[in-house]
Amino acid sequence: MSTVESTLGAAPALGGAPAEERALTKVDAAAYQAFWLLRIGFTVAPILFGIDKFFNWSVYWPKYLAPWINEIIPGNAQDFMHVVGGIEIFAGLLVAFAPRLGAFVVAGWLGGIVVNLLTTNAPQYYDIALRDFGLMLGALTLARLAMAVVPAHRRARV
Repeated sequence: MSTVESTLGAAPALGGAPAEERALTKVDAAAYQAFWLLRIGFTVAPILFGIDKFFNWSVYWPKYLAPWINEIIPGNAQDFMHVVGGIEIFAGLLVAFAPRLGAFVVAGWLGGIVVNLLTTNAPQYYDIALRDFGLMLGALTLARLAMAVVPAHRRARV
């Protein structure tokens, strides 16, 4: 038995809990905090960016639409951005009220954005595609945490 194992298996320390249980409690608390940080971020960001699709305050969004998508959609790129904005607002609300589903919706949406950016004036938007890929990984992390945290939270209330 190693020193670490013997320490973890040692008699209860302060508070009466063994070191193993205290470590799990810290991990659980960190996971719960990470879940809420990601949940808030993936609620607020899609809603704000969705609203911006209607007004183009931060950037002129239609310029990011791949030409091949613009050719197959009805209307023009700005009309499509209005649809995109509505979907992003819905996705943010879904994360707020149903994070187990909403996180996967946001991750899938970000995956679509990555494909769009990789095929828009390559390689002009590769840096943004890489950023959105990282955001997609964050949304998948939220989904995994939501699968663990949300059921535990509901059981605790019962």
